[in-house]
Amino acid sequence: MLNSAELVAFAPSADLERSRAFYTDVAGLEFIEQTPFACVFRSGATMLRVTAVAEFTPQPFTVLGWAVADIRAAVAELRGRGVEFLTYDTLPQDTDKIWTTPGGRIAWFADPDGNVLSLTQFAAGN
Repeated sequence: MLNSAELVAFAPSADLERSRAFYTDVAGLEFIEQTPFACVFRSGATMLRVTAVAEFTPQPFTVLGWAVADIRAAVAELRGRGVEFLTYDTLPQDTDKIWTTPGGRIAWFADPDGNVLSLTQFAAGN
C-alpha cells in the first residue's frame, strides 16, 4: 500500500526562520509554505516538513540525506554557501571530509539545529 505513496520527511527545529533560510538559501530546496507549526519544502518528489519544537537534543546519526551524482561538486557548492562538513574520527575521510565505502561516497554536515544531514554518491550498480 505505501510503496506507491509519496514519502514525507520530517526534521525538528527550534527556530523555523533560521531553518527556512538554511533549507532555502543554503540547501537550495523549494520553499512551499510556513505556518506556526512547520516550514514545508520540496526536494525532488519528497516533501520535507521542518517541524517547530520547543527544544530537542540533536541525535548523532543522519536524519536526512540526498543521493547526488557528483559528491565532490555538491560538497564544493555547499562549502561555497558556508557549509562546514563533519569529521568522524572513526572513519577514514579524505581532505574534502568524504568517506569512501564499497557502496559509494558519503559526506556529512549539520543544519542550524544540529540535525545531521548527508550527501551520498552511490557506486555504480548500487
